[in-house]
Amino acid sequence: MSATTAEVLVELAELEDPRVRAVNVRHGDDHGVNLTKLRALAKRLKTQHDLARDLWATDDTAARLLALLVCRPKLFEFAELDTMLRESRAPKVHDWLVNYVVKKSTHAERSRLTWSTDPDPVVASAGWALTTDRVAKSPDGLDLPALLDTIEADMKTAPDRLQWAMNHCLAQIGISHPAHRPRALAIGERLEVLKNYPTPAGCTSPYAPIWITEVVSRQSAG
Repeated sequence: MSATTAEVLVELAELEDPRVRAVNVRHGDDHGVNLTKLRALAKRLKTQHDLARDLWATDDTAARLLALLVCRPKLFEFAELDTMLRESRAPKVHDWLVNYVVKKSTHAERSRLTWSTDPDPVVASAGWALTTDRVAKSPDGLDLPALLDTIEADMKTAPDRLQWAMNHCLAQIGISHPAHRPRALAIGERLEVLKNYPTPAGCTSPYAPIWITEVVSRQSAG
């Protein structure tokens, strides 16, 4: 371990807050560092890819989150990203890896295609998250009816993380593609996935028919 890595780990330990950890543990994230403070530390460190690799190797959740903020996404090979994803135990690490690194890497499409059908549902959820991103930003070449077929057949019984990712894809298809909106709404209404999910006041329900309708309504009003 380099001196710099050791120093950063000491700094992360000093940022540990038991109250933050208690909240995070309830969501499956085993760290106690306030994310605003973590981002401030990353901003001060700037991009340091070697440091990022060292921090990731510690297997510490806060260190891995910091690693994802200071790495260079385009320097990772696909095999390394694949290993990192499969090592990601904490949901926040998994989400940041996909959103902050894989999406910006040169392997986003290969990752999407490889992971979407992986037998591990957590790995598959990453593939579906990347598919949702393409549905929204670069849908050319995607077979949207086939995606809806898969969602309709598999989402109801999918494990939680995978079900959540597939549901997001369903909602994004309905929001971004008016021609497929009626079917997306119908699938959501029939499957009733996340229909009774507790939604805080001021937030949009993850139940796809409500989610689609509210976002489209806001877009029309804007």
